[in-house]
Amino acid sequence: MNIPGSQGVEAASCRYAQIMAIARLTGGPLDGQNLPLEDDAQDELILPYTEGQIVYRRVGALENTGSDDGATTAEFQYTEATEPIDPADD
Repeated sequence: MNIPGSQGVEAASCRYAQIMAIARLTGGPLDGQNLPLEDDAQDELILPYTEGQIVYRRVGALENTGSDDGATTAEFQYTEATEPIDPADD
């Protein structure tokens, strides 16, 4: 069945299906956040934050790597910031 306007839904589904894993961030200013991780072999995330960057490094092995146990996840631990982080700025 062809439903008018459904082509965009199919394209969006394909884009989301290509996301390989989820990065679970612990510690630092983004503690508890989950981000899409397109390359599950990635060991470091360098993210913009205020006027600098923050660095998270992967700890441990990938979880949920089977085909039927949900999205593959990787835990990343806060390591450093290139600029001082002032909690009053949040």
